[in-house]
Amino acid sequence: MVVIPARAGIHSLLKRMEKEIHMKSFKERVDRGDILISDGAMGTYLQAKGLKPGECMESWCVSHPNVVKGIHEDYIAAGSDLVETNSFGGTGYKLKSYGLADKVRELNQAAVALAKQAMAGKGYVAASVGPTGHIVEDEGGDVTPQDLYKAFKEQVVVLEEGGADALCIETMASLSEAVQAIKAAKENTKLPVICTFTFEASARGFRTMMGVTPERAAREAVAAGADIVGANCGNGIVNMIEITRQMRAAQPNTPILISANAGMPVLEGEKTVFKETPEFMASKVNDLIKAGAQIIGGCCGTTPDHIAAMARVAKAARQVDSQRSTANNEKRRSAG
Repeated sequence: MVVIPARAGIHSLLKRMEKEIHMKSFKERVDRGDILISDGAMGTYLQAKGLKPGECMESWCVSHPNVVKGIHEDYIAAGSDLVETNSFGGTGYKLKSYGLADKVRELNQAAVALAKQAMAGKGYVAASVGPTGHIVEDEGGDVTPQDLYKAFKEQVVVLEEGGADALCIETMASLSEAVQAIKAAKENTKLPVICTFTFEASARGFRTMMGVTPERAAREAVAAGADIVGANCGNGIVNMIEITRQMRAAQPNTPILISANAGMPVLEGEKTVFKETPEFMASKVNDLIKAGAQIIGGCCGTTPDHIAAMARVAKAARQVDSQRSTANNEKRRSAG
């Protein structure tokens, strides 16, 4: 009988776990309950790199590709398992406002390519799909649901062709728009679909700008076909804990993604700053996980330092879960 030293046994187990993780798809990792780390802000990081007010940030995928790729690399180095593409405003409606309506394919393809190059097979790429900036007629706007569906379809098809691992429909306020984006994604691609909303704190509780509660957002997004729901932007991490609880109560079995701001923006002179530190945000990660969050990242004002601090806490929690799962499996085998 050969006895393997404890240290070598643990090392061997960790290596097998690492190999198994790398073989799993994004959906498989989510389905088995793994805690994953997403990335942080793109827009505010690009501004720090020189993006001017009123400039199309998606255009930097072509005009400044090394900067965009470098941002992805910074987040990956910080511990992100998942990065989002620089394609948030990549629908024809949004690009039209910059005179770039004919660049939907080029800019979205470039966005996915840069993220995939940076990730280099070490994790996953979620293609970002943001609001169109238009409101449907039933809500007092100037477009039909079919118009929105068509715009989202044009974008998501290109993002899938580029090789994205998932689609992240995010920063939604209108359920009508979110539903059209989800349907366009589910009916025209085979990718897992994430849908996150942005909520504001009010005397009535948390609501989107269109009056949608976290519970309703979660229920209706899942009913439309979303595989993962959640919230991003609009709140610091403390408020996100309560938003997570409410979404989890409405959808007990649906994975939840949360990307909090580094606090609310504060104007200091002519500069907008976000004051929640990496250490503060990291101190709330376990509470966020307990509330029901499975994928954790950052939004406006967060940096690679924020992601690194949160990743250390989340990955420690993931290690504890793995050890508990291994122990339970061994008990079951012994009992059998």
